[in-house]
Amino acid sequence: MYKIMIIEDDESLAAEMKKQIESWGNEVNCVREFRNIIPAFTAYDPHMVLMDITLPFYNGYHWCSEIRKISNVPIIFISSASDNMNIVMAMNMGGDDFIPKPIDLSVMMAKVGAVLRRTYDLAGKIPVLEHKGAVLNLNDASLNYNGQRIELTKNEFRILQTLMENKCKAVSRDTLMIKLWQMDSYVEENTLTVNVTRLRKKLESAGLKDFIVTKVGLGYIIE
Repeated sequence: MYKIMIIEDDESLAAEMKKQIESWGNEVNCVREFRNIIPAFTAYDPHMVLMDITLPFYNGYHWCSEIRKISNVPIIFISSASDNMNIVMAMNMGGDDFIPKPIDLSVMMAKVGAVLRRTYDLAGKIPVLEHKGAVLNLNDASLNYNGQRIELTKNEFRILQTLMENKCKAVSRDTLMIKLWQMDSYVEENTLTVNVTRLRKKLESAGLKDFIVTKVGLGYIIE
């Protein structure tokens, strides 16, 4: 069974596609919030995305680009604008195939099946942690939020990774100190304070205010 995410704002069409794909034994999630698709994508972790080009707020090319920052999951574009220019652009943006509207459901399933067969074993996914739209890439130690790429130092990355792995749980200063010690021979307690302060400033400047909260006597928490 594969998990398929449908990003299509025509609810009746999305429902028809969902029914057809599920009849082949797959699981389907239809996106309903189009302002920011990445949190839903990372939470569902699909094996494939069916992406309409014309969407509210941002088009499918934008969301394909955002998904490609964190995953190599196959993306099939869907559009009534099926001229050659749109097909070429869809492929250049990282799409794996193109289905024109009006959709022939049998053709759709043939393309879905073909792309799934040639994609899996899934080898290209990039490990990430996500919270409130902030996506931490564990491969290159960067943070992405609202289209911004936030570069982190090695200590900032270790702190944020530990907090995001334990989100909604208080993490003690001792635990964070041990995390920093893994690569350095000795880290003073003041070093942790300085790094948390700098990390908070980076997050706030990107729009993530109060992302890291101090719990007096306990440590820090991402709520």
